[in-house]
Amino acid sequence: MNFKTIIVQEKYIDETKQGEAFAIAERPENSKKLFLESYGCQMNFSDSEIVASILNEQGYNTTLKVEEADLILLNTCSIREKAEQTVRMRLSQFKNLKKEKPNMTVGVLGCMAERLKTKFLEEEQLVDLVVGPDAYRDLPNLLKETEDGRDAINVILSKEETYADINPVRLGGNGVTAFVTITRGCDNMCTFCVVPFTRGRERSRDPHSIIKECQDLLNNGYKEITLLGQNVDSYLWYGGGPKKDFDKASEMQKATAVNFAQLLDLVAKAVPEMRIRFSTSNPQDMSLEVFRMIAKHDNICKYVHLPVQSGSNNMLLAMNRQHTREEYLDLIKKAKEIVPDIAFSQDMIIGFCNETEQDHQDTLSLMKEVEYDYGYMFAYSERPGTPAHKKMEDNIPADVKQKRLAEVIALQGELSRKRMESYVGRHHQVLIEGISRKNKNQWKGRNSQNAVCVFDMLEGQKIGDIVDVFVYGNTQGTLLGRTAE
Repeated sequence: MNFKTIIVQEKYIDETKQGEAFAIAERPENSKKLFLESYGCQMNFSDSEIVASILNEQGYNTTLKVEEADLILLNTCSIREKAEQTVRMRLSQFKNLKKEKPNMTVGVLGCMAERLKTKFLEEEQLVDLVVGPDAYRDLPNLLKETEDGRDAINVILSKEETYADINPVRLGGNGVTAFVTITRGCDNMCTFCVVPFTRGRERSRDPHSIIKECQDLLNNGYKEITLLGQNVDSYLWYGGGPKKDFDKASEMQKATAVNFAQLLDLVAKAVPEMRIRFSTSNPQDMSLEVFRMIAKHDNICKYVHLPVQSGSNNMLLAMNRQHTREEYLDLIKKAKEIVPDIAFSQDMIIGFCNETEQDHQDTLSLMKEVEYDYGYMFAYSERPGTPAHKKMEDNIPADVKQKRLAEVIALQGELSRKRMESYVGRHHQVLIEGISRKNKNQWKGRNSQNAVCVFDMLEGQKIGDIVDVFVYGNTQGTLLGRTAE
């Protein structure tokens, strides 16, 4: 069973597969071609839009045909080992292509760029250009270095960079939904995670620039935004700088600081015609005030992706998650009291170091108690440079990991079907995002709880419309509906 196709209901690119390339409308005056391929999380795709904007000003139009590119860039992910293997294979293909076009430049961006800079440039000689996630403004200078025959690298992590003043070029997409990045980096230091080392310390973006970007998207016909960050709940703007330095801020800065709940309130009021989502959340930073904002504003969707990683306190402690099982369940309980029809999804790591059968059973029991709509579930694979890799033994046999993962996937499948059934017999406001892949005569969209719904097209309907849909049935991962009369 391919669990992702069943229980993952939002756009999510699996970083274990080939990345996704996008193109934008060409500027007639631009003479060079950029092939830009992205892997991994939503943050990477958002960053690619920033890169495209910077290079569009430098004379590059994007292309979907790699063979006509003057510049090839891979925006990479370092979360799982399979992703790195895939990118290496892709780079090998480009290396062969470069023999035919010696003037072609090949570069690696993002998390792998920071972590594997020496290997890419010196040992394997796969690329000409290596740029970390905080150095995209330096791309024009770095490209000049490659034109002069030198390898170019900038992987310096910043405590300030948020790209707040750059208007991202919207790559591909449906013209209806868009990402708006509000934070960069992460301070949490979960033992399994490489993000703090590849994306740096956590810092937040000026709320005024966030609101302006949202208003610009509204003016350009977009109907839904997702506020994006490694940890959006930790958003804290006090005039700039890392969140860890907030205690050094002036009394005036502290008094006028904006937290995530306040930002949600500002955005919801600024663009009342737009749907608002956010991702990703962290239980330790999530406040009840955020759920009160969801209840207060009709345009904030009633859905939260709230990764837990494990249902076992032993594993949560080993992972350096700053919450317990009990605290997580209490947060879920109170959230459901504030927003009764809220939906949750999860991230789960199976087979972390020293995980016992009882730890595994604790995960299953937590899932049953929360009743997630869907989730992202993976067997643990250690990442070089993380605390777990340095200090813990990856000692759960592969066959045990796979057995436990299969049980988690099977349970989530049952829970997903149960949750989908709970939406049947009700009316839902569904934003039309595109045409169903299985039936060209049906629309595909999502309700407030992020559940995918398909329904027959009617004359006069178009992508971007919000339609009142009566749901009469469901599959494990999809709602079946018809336009309400």
